[in-house]
Amino acid sequence: MLRWLTLLALLLATPAWAQAPHLAGGRLIVDGKPFLIRGGELGNSSATDRAWLEPHWQRLKALHLNTVLAPVTWEAVEPEEGKFDFSSLDWLVEDARANDMRLVLLWFGTWKNSMSTYAPAWVKRDGRRFLRSTGKDGQPQDILSVFGKATLDADARAFAAVMKHLKAIDGDRHTVLMVQVENEIGFLPTAREHGPLADAAFAQWKGSEEGFTAHHYARWANAVAEAGKREYALPMYVNGAQGRPGKLPGDYPSGGPLAHLMREWKDAGPALDMLSPDIYFPNFAGIAEGYAVPGNVLFVPEANQAGDPRAPANAMRVIGKHGAIGFSPFAIETIADKDRLGGFYAMLEQLTPELFAAKARDGFAPVVSFDGVVDSMPQAAVMGGYRITVNFVDPWTAKDKQEPAEHGAILLWLGGEDYLVAGSGITLTFEPRVGLDRVEESQFLNGKWVAGRRLNGDETHQGRHVRLPPGQFGIQKVRLYRY
Repeated sequence: MLRWLTLLALLLATPAWAQAPHLAGGRLIVDGKPFLIRGGELGNSSATDRAWLEPHWQRLKALHLNTVLAPVTWEAVEPEEGKFDFSSLDWLVEDARANDMRLVLLWFGTWKNSMSTYAPAWVKRDGRRFLRSTGKDGQPQDILSVFGKATLDADARAFAAVMKHLKAIDGDRHTVLMVQVENEIGFLPTAREHGPLADAAFAQWKGSEEGFTAHHYARWANAVAEAGKREYALPMYVNGAQGRPGKLPGDYPSGGPLAHLMREWKDAGPALDMLSPDIYFPNFAGIAEGYAVPGNVLFVPEANQAGDPRAPANAMRVIGKHGAIGFSPFAIETIADKDRLGGFYAMLEQLTPELFAAKARDGFAPVVSFDGVVDSMPQAAVMGGYRITVNFVDPWTAKDKQEPAEHGAILLWLGGEDYLVAGSGITLTFEPRVGLDRVEESQFLNGKWVAGRRLNGDETHQGRHVRLPPGQFGIQKVRLYRY
């Protein structure tokens, strides 16, 4: 009890701005305030060359990103055993700061997408000391084994060294917000690895092969995270490569941090703050909802490829409906200068203060089913005592000129009869017996909402509905009245 009281006293004595980024109440807290990640993840090799990445920073800033997700690799920081080179981390932090950008670091350690390609050469070349997995045929695989204690110890030591150095260079600046442990852990091409140690452990296991794999991967990631947190206790998460519907474990990375394995991962990985989905399949909504469960904060670190026009709608769903702490398309450095994501992130940047302050919130976006067919039927919700219906097909735009999969909005009730509507390609109606007192284009400037055009005429169809046209992102402030 005395230990916890001492810790509480230290926390209370520490100014909010001096605390390291952390999770509290389902939010990411940075410098004492809630922080929403408008992110983008770099391609795997893009942060290996400072000169190559340098010209991309300004474009990412112009697209209103506030956070870049970037790999830091074991082979780069420990090219020789026990000899560390943090130069790749140092310049990454320096350049992010120079461009007013935050970072989420991705630790490519023992595994990256099931394989072991980012382990140092001195690990790869020593198969006797650093155990490899074995296939069903008894042949060694070019994948490091989850039962290799020497590998785990070396991975954890290297990660701890990274976190210690990071605290030294960034502990008072908080450029780095979170850290991902490994990358898309999961076993291929079977549900579990084989070999003497694996087979002996499985003989004692009471459960499925995939549950067995998940348990041991979670224990590994937990040990690495614990080692890192002892040096610098930033939030840490693992990301899950999803399986296509109908595929069996081993056809997808078996045992990874997937929604149906949440219990195995939470039980064996208490040092991991989140399980996060990488979503590249059309059933985005269903996958996200699997992770939006009590005890797990939702963060989407990889979402499709940069340039996917559905990204804003998907982001609005997870942020508006599930309270996600961030969203991040992959290969962000490949995005076009005028991609839709930039317009969406500019809108989201303005909306964020109200998102955190709103008394109530809900999100609307097209529902994407498992076979990739967009459900453009209206959706409805009750907020602030009114029933609100949202349509995703714009009646004033030719059908061949719009795509409902790209339409969506976040609707915030501000209290009383006031609402904010932010998004693209939707129309809203209110009932029962509700009129539009006024509808104004709005933007957030210098900490205050500033009204633009008043839209009480054709733009609202003479008071019949609120409309956000397709092809652009906007925010409108709405006041209702009853009649």
